[in-house]
Amino acid sequence: MHPVQWLANRDRDFGALRRAARTAIIMPALFALGAKVWGLPNLATYAAFGSFAMLLLVDFTGPVRQRLQAQAALTVAGCVLVALGTLAARNVVVSALAMAVVGFGIIFAGVVSSVLAGATTSMLLAFILPVSLPAPVSAIPQRVGGWALAGAVAFIAIGVLWPAPVRDPLRASASSACKALATRMRAEVAYRLSDCDPAFRADLDYAVKASDDAVSALHKGFLATPYRPTGLSTGTRTVVRLVDELGWLNAIVVQSGLQGGPTTAHRAACAVKLAAAATLDSGAALLDTTGGDPTELHAAMTSLSGALARMEESQTGALPVRQRSPETDGDEVGEFVSSLDPSFRAQELSFAASLIARNIDLTAAAERRGWIERFLGRQPEGLSGTLTAATERAAAHVERHSVWLHNSIRGAVGLGLAVLVANETGVQHSFWVILGALSVLRSNALNTGQNIIRGLAGTVVGFVVGALLLQIIGTDPTVLWVLLPPAILLAGIAPAAISFAAGQAAFTLVLLILFNIIQPAGWRIGLLRVEDIALGCGVSLVVGLLFWPRGAAAAMRQALAEAYVDSASYLTRAVEFGMARCDLSTTPPPPPTEQAVRAAAAARRLDDTFRNYLAERGAKPLPLAQMTALVTGVAGVRLGADAVLDLWQGDDGEAAGDRAAARQELLKSADLVQGWYDDLAGSLVGRRELREPLGHDKVADGRLVEAVRHDLQTEDGKATATAVRMIWTGDHLDAIRRLQQTVIGPAREANEIRAAGLLGSLVELVPAALRH
Repeated sequence: MHPVQWLANRDRDFGALRRAARTAIIMPALFALGAKVWGLPNLATYAAFGSFAMLLLVDFTGPVRQRLQAQAALTVAGCVLVALGTLAARNVVVSALAMAVVGFGIIFAGVVSSVLAGATTSMLLAFILPVSLPAPVSAIPQRVGGWALAGAVAFIAIGVLWPAPVRDPLRASASSACKALATRMRAEVAYRLSDCDPAFRADLDYAVKASDDAVSALHKGFLATPYRPTGLSTGTRTVVRLVDELGWLNAIVVQSGLQGGPTTAHRAACAVKLAAAATLDSGAALLDTTGGDPTELHAAMTSLSGALARMEESQTGALPVRQRSPETDGDEVGEFVSSLDPSFRAQELSFAASLIARNIDLTAAAERRGWIERFLGRQPEGLSGTLTAATERAAAHVERHSVWLHNSIRGAVGLGLAVLVANETGVQHSFWVILGALSVLRSNALNTGQNIIRGLAGTVVGFVVGALLLQIIGTDPTVLWVLLPPAILLAGIAPAAISFAAGQAAFTLVLLILFNIIQPAGWRIGLLRVEDIALGCGVSLVVGLLFWPRGAAAAMRQALAEAYVDSASYLTRAVEFGMARCDLSTTPPPPPTEQAVRAAAAARRLDDTFRNYLAERGAKPLPLAQMTALVTGVAGVRLGADAVLDLWQGDDGEAAGDRAAARQELLKSADLVQGWYDDLAGSLVGRRELREPLGHDKVADGRLVEAVRHDLQTEDGKATATAVRMIWTGDHLDAIRRLQQTVIGPAREANEIRAAGLLGSLVELVPAALRH
């Protein structure tokens, strides 16, 4: 295979090569400028490590303007951390405590934004370097100056030195999914209205496969990073919502089916489906631009609302609420329920399409803001501010079962202890101890142990290669200066193209060359690095064994249980809200905002736990497809609750009927559905038995039909709009009930694994680590 193709297969878009090439040019240049031209060794050292941290260890994405803003903010934050680290290093205890506090703050802050998460290692290095190298206060200007110089050059480099292409894979994938789903809906309508003519079947089959592939690609892209690909900017916050919404819409389209002929009800539903397809196409066009004109999208949303209103109106006249008779008694329930099925599917689909369109509209509105509005933090109507969003995200993880919180505490303790051990043992290069702890500490004991073996092996290989090289060439500064850029290039490419161990070996070689340029010491400095790295790895192993050693695999059960409980509770509160809106004798209650926020927070924790689960090395006891089904089931329940809430928020009720019987039936159904998901959650953590899915209760359907007939028909015998909404509410509950069939299989398998003692057992971790 050609070397370029080989690298392209391992380094997507040549991102690692781009970062390594920039660093190989700039890091030696700044180091030479500070040490040889200006004669300021402190400034030179911090300029070199600063360029390494800000060019090689971080890679911001998005438009160039956003990348430059993030780079500038990273430079300022790094300068502050360098100053604080220098001040803290003057006392051993203070330095260890400061490292723990700062380490926790930096790692935990990553939950707020993918920009912060991606810059975590860079910011940690800005504090680790000064806190591990004690110096007087007078050294702060040079240290901060060196870091600021590196930041200024990095700011220029990312814009002009092999600039990365503007890429937002999530946005592009969301646009593709919108287009594919719109094409599929139009193909289904054409097939149905043609009375299932086989001539239309090939187009439909092609559209079905294309939409499934597009939604799957969006979901895979969303899970491709170890953290949620969303920043605090308004546009990124709204785009990331589309992932769950498009997945849910795809499930609705699949469930809508093709049965039935072109009756009046089906024709009205088809009109809604076509309007929804037009809305998705307009939304995709708006996503393909930056801050484009939303006129077409607004017109499509208006058309969709009109089609939905016309369908609702047609249903109030078409709903069979005639009096019971011996001739029709046996078929009445089925006729009643089936008469509304096409319109319910269309209503469910229109809500999902409208939800997607509103988020796309908010994205475009945020991008159309002028710089003054951005500076003042003015948000588009209907979207919370940046500070509010950051607070909500952070608060969602201030919970004892949060894996992100666990990782933050584990990292803080590991780094703080590494500083204390390095200072107490008096090692010559204490920052190597801390870097060693940082590089191998992972979310569970097994992964930490595996990385220790790889890290030490790579360091030893790097030491051996470096020692042989120094034996051959000696410590001649000119030769070392010539070797420094290619060594940096190799250190930048090796982790992505080869392995973590190869990266450690290359980094060891860079440090051997760098420190021999500063103060020639030959191969012995490499031996010191091996010793210090081993010490740091030992600290990480101890911390990994003491603090949540089982990692995300064990936490997945708890995260799933909490998400299902909170989402099912939100569903019940949404139904209760709708039923209370039907009671004209009382003041309409406020919507269940608190339950919605709690369900969203649990979903965020689950998402982060799932990403950690995917990132952990080793075999997964539960197949990935099964675990994914359990995770996406949570989104189905939560978005179903959103749909019920949206159904009733604009309804003020009508004078006809007392609604009591119908309300009672729906509230009972909601309680049954919530009870099943509560039991599912309990079974996942071993507190309850897993029940069979709830069956379709035809008796309950009959009672609801009877309630609607007596309570919710007008004087001319037609059903009221409230009656239609009540039936649709029941259909939403039934859709969430049917979701139980999707999650029951994976839940059973997960419980069997837990019962066998295979999921997250520490007994299994030790021999597994030895095998690796």
